[in-house]
Parts: sequence; C-alpha cells; structure tokens
Amino acid sequence: MPNAKVLSEKQAIVDALAEKLRNSSSGVFVDYRGLTVAEDTALRRELRQSGVEYSVVKNTLTRFAVDKVGFKELDPVLSGTTALAVSATDPVAPAKILSAFAKKMAPQQKFVIKAGFVDGKVIGPEEIGALAALPAKEVLLAQVLGTMMAPVTGLANVLNANIRGLAVALQAIADQKAG
Repeated sequence: MPNAKVLSEKQAIVDALAEKLRNSSSGVFVDYRGLTVAEDTALRRELRQSGVEYSVVKNTLTRFAVDKVGFKELDPVLSGTTALAVSATDPVAPAKILSAFAKKMAPQQKFVIKAGFVDGKVIGPEEIGALAALPAKEVLLAQVLGTMMAPVTGLANVLNANIRGLAVALQAIADQKAG
C-alpha cells in the first residue's frame, strides 16, 4: 500500500490534470507508439508554436481526472501509450495539427488519434477529422464579414451607377445646349 506522501502527490497530479481539462476549449488523446525522437520533437515544436500544450499522460491518473471532469466516455481509450494535446484558446488547433500528423504517419500506424473533447463534449476520431477540416478562425471570420458586406457593397455600386448615369446624362444635355 502506497504511503500518504505518494497518494497526495498522485492526487495533486489528478487535480492538476482535471483543472487543465476543465480550462481547455479542446483536447485530443493520441497513441504515439513507435514515434522516433526526431518525429516527436518536430510534432512538439509545431504544437508549441500554435499554443497547444502536449504531454504524455499516465492512463490510470488520467482516468481519475476525466471521471472527475465528467468525460467518462474517454475511459475505454485510456490504454496503451497515451498523450494529450490541449488548447485553452483555439479549439481547432490540436485537431488540425494532430490529424495532419496522423495522416503523415498513417502508413506505419505509429500515431493514431484515439478520441478528444470540444467545449465539454467528448468526440471520436471521425469528429476530430471533421473539426480539423474546418478553415482557420481568421478565414471563417473573413467569410462571415464578406457575406455581411456583400449587400452593402452591392447597394453602393447600384447607387454609384445611378449617380454616374445622371452625370453622363447632364453632361450630354450641357454639350447639346453648348453646341
């Protein structure tokens, strides 16, 4: 039986992980079995540049943390080698980066997406792929803004055409009277 100090350390780890899960807008659990150090380093660098926190997690402690947060649906995927990527700000970044990396590693089956969560909802690998296919937040905002601006731009063009037509007609009348 572990002593009280070890139990309190493990409880602190579970609490910290549960807090990380609560404060994250999204997260993805992966099986990283077989990655080389160079591949892992490249993946970690890309994740860090996008503001995504990536770490290897112990399945037993993670199981306690996900149960504490209410993600019991994740229990079955917490076996084998498990790593977790979370983002507090960008819900698409972990899915996008890890999906692209998983596709690159697909022939060797070295890196497999297990499951994830977005805004408190557990999602499977298929939904993570769909989330990864979404355009970046900036692109979506630009599309929405473009859609909102289209009627205003059209109205401005119509009004400008009417004024231009009136100016041409007045100029023609002035030229006719002058000549």
